Amino acid sequence: MIYLDNAATTLIKPDSVKKAVLRAMDTFGNASRGAHTPALDALRMLMEARIALASLFGLIDDPMRVVFTPNATVALNIAIAGIKGHIVTTAAEHNSVLRPIYRQDNYTIIPCDILGCISTEAISSAIRPDTEAVVLTHASNVTGNVFDIQSIGELCAARNVHFIVDASQSAGLLPIDMKNISALCFTGHKSLFGPQGTGGLCLGPNYMPESLYVGGSGHHSFDYKHPRELPDALEAGTQNAHGIAGLLAGVQYIQSTGLSTIHNQADTLARLFAHSLADTPGVTLYGDLAAPLRTPIVSLNIEGYDSAQVAGLLFEKYGIAVRAGAHCAPLMHDGLNLSGSVRFSFSHFNTREETEFAVDAVRTLASR
Repeated sequence: MIYLDNAATTLIKPDSVKKAVLRAMDTFGNASRGAHTPALDALRMLMEARIALASLFGLIDDPMRVVFTPNATVALNIAIAGIKGHIVTTAAEHNSVLRPIYRQDNYTIIPCDILGCISTEAISSAIRPDTEAVVLTHASNVTGNVFDIQSIGELCAARNVHFIVDASQSAGLLPIDMKNISALCFTGHKSLFGPQGTGGLCLGPNYMPESLYVGGSGHHSFDYKHPRELPDALEAGTQNAHGIAGLLAGVQYIQSTGLSTIHNQADTLARLFAHSLADTPGVTLYGDLAAPLRTPIVSLNIEGYDSAQVAGLLFEKYGIAVRAGAHCAPLMHDGLNLSGSVRFSFSHFNTREETEFAVDAVRTLASR
């Protein structure tokens, strides 16, 4: 099998990730629920993971503001639920952003252009006196387009507006600095190479949403109210220490290999794939493929085929695993006038030979 569905989840993980999970399952007790070695080992690992993620995202001064969640969806729900005023967001967003915002009545959605791009000027124009937050994905899970979170963060800071960033497609691939970001939401099972069921929320110094959950914390058990100190305030119940041990190993792998090395290797393959298919009759590619900074995603359609049909044929005939459909990003597909697309997403564990084989497979389907 050639696995090109890394934007959904990375299948190929570093060996260190698997070993860390197995070791944790044999040795960890329940963090903050005991003074014995297994409980303390779990607690120490959670703190080490917070420090590693704080370093990766430029939150070095306060790793206690790294909160673990089961995935980016829960992190985004927590972050967005803390906003009560007007919200500015975009048509590039995943349903994990859109659906929490739809629960509120006061929002503006900025459309994408023909390449699926969003300008900082468009976001600036949409900010009103009652705007409380801008919510934006760092990178589209459909087109691979990367949005300028640095400039938009500076804009939000200047306008005294919270900035919530969905880093599901960029964490582990692109440099991220928490400066001017109120809440950074990430998942562990994609380019951070962690297990599924891991993710988190990094909070800037001036934003503290209410928890969606309350319950056991291991502290202040006689109090009626849940602790308000981070990270306990947003981490009710037992953390997924076994999974987070794997996430920590994934982050350590990224730090030792180099963020730019990992991105450049995957990006080279994605650009080779897109360039090779750019002039293929019957194949339509989407996104700003000439942009200097992208994530390694290429979405396309083949004339005469439904996207699900293409994905099925690619796997059945060629053993190539991709994703078809709307990718939980309906407004992006509406803007591109699509009912679905076929998404190829690359990892630095993929090879040039696999990429060229995928190109030949698409060309063969298109020729029919």
